[in-house]
Amino acid sequence: MSKNVREVALDSLIQIEKNQAYSNLLLNQMIQKSNLASKDIGLLTEIVYGTIQRRLTLDYFLQPFIRNSKKMEAWVLILLRISIYQMVYLDRIPERAIIHEAVEIAKKRGHRGISGMVNGILRSIQRQGIPSLEEIKDPLERLAIQMSFPRWLIEKWVMQYGEEETRKICESYLIPPKITARINRMKATKEHVISLLEDENISARQGDLSIDAITIEKGNLAKTSVFQQGYVTIQDESSMLVARALDINDGQHVLDSCAAPGGKTTHIADLLHNTGKVFSVDLHPHKVKLIEDQVTRLQLKNVETLVHDSRRLHHIFQPESFDRILVDAPCSGFGVIRRKPDIKYSKKAEDSNNLTKIQLNILNNVVGLLKKGGKLVYSTCTIDHEENTGVVNKFLKENRDMILDDTLADRMPEALRPLVKGGQVQILPHYFGTDGFYIASFRKQV
Repeated sequence: MSKNVREVALDSLIQIEKNQAYSNLLLNQMIQKSNLASKDIGLLTEIVYGTIQRRLTLDYFLQPFIRNSKKMEAWVLILLRISIYQMVYLDRIPERAIIHEAVEIAKKRGHRGISGMVNGILRSIQRQGIPSLEEIKDPLERLAIQMSFPRWLIEKWVMQYGEEETRKICESYLIPPKITARINRMKATKEHVISLLEDENISARQGDLSIDAITIEKGNLAKTSVFQQGYVTIQDESSMLVARALDINDGQHVLDSCAAPGGKTTHIADLLHNTGKVFSVDLHPHKVKLIEDQVTRLQLKNVETLVHDSRRLHHIFQPESFDRILVDAPCSGFGVIRRKPDIKYSKKAEDSNNLTKIQLNILNNVVGLLKKGGKLVYSTCTIDHEENTGVVNKFLKENRDMILDDTLADRMPEALRPLVKGGQVQILPHYFGTDGFYIASFRKQV
């Protein structure tokens, strides 16, 4: 028997919590399997992402109405979260319909006692209303619950950015992400691609930040022939700035040392105009396959992939083999919470410290492969100072022949240039509605 949208949402959230699966990947799989009507896919996405994004807030709302949540089966608590999310945040759905649906799902999955409990809790909330967040006296605790972020992360960001900026960061993560794509300039202009998409009933416009970007306003880009034939690749606008930061020139040899899934590799290849060579490296074979799939779809001829540990590349390549090196390092991912909201619950306070060791290790092991006068770009999709400026400062101390490249601003969009400081730029998610991103550009002295 086919399941309705709320049952699919419940199954998705159970899997995400049980298997620590990334919400964006699992939701795509559930959509493929569920046979939902196209009109329901938007509601499913909103319920799943919204319930994850606001999980701590929803648990605060539920707390006065549940005697012992620790004894409650996990699926029942998730069903209640889904229901409260709809009641509080989705005005267009009548509360009676939300409660009825929850009770029917509880009957189907559990026994009469569970369905009665679900009905009782939701009816009580309907009568009494949710508790006020103003009852939380500690301002940081109130901010953490209101924005649904772990207390430790709020404290860290307040220390790094201040309370007002932290609130803006958190608020921006509760807004659904834009769908943006990068034009394959080897095949078409931006105007031509927008026109081709219009023929397939996809509404697109020029991007807000990157000169390589378009924003999709309506329609499923991945299903179009424009996408399948390699005219575009899906990528966030802030991520598109990284290849531009490298200052690419035709004929160069470029190393992309942590390359999967291949968005930046293919952008570099495009900027090389199919000249030179991009050596695209990742540690895992299945991730290198993702890069190769992108390269094939975009019909690029100057990419060579390699399964290898970037900390050991000096065993393969001669010193000073590359004109440009990109280290888009493994990171905490705190810049992409809008797309992967589960990140904020799965990470721990000590993760950044562990990651900085890996990031610095990669930088120190690839820098010998850079030619004198060459440029190295370090980037992350996090907004954490430890992993960004902290790593850069340590790298500069340990590599006296490397200096920050003060020409980085020249290669950035005009709107971003005031934020570029000494060869580094931190893009926060509320600045342009993009992912949070950090870019630092270095030059090896001659």
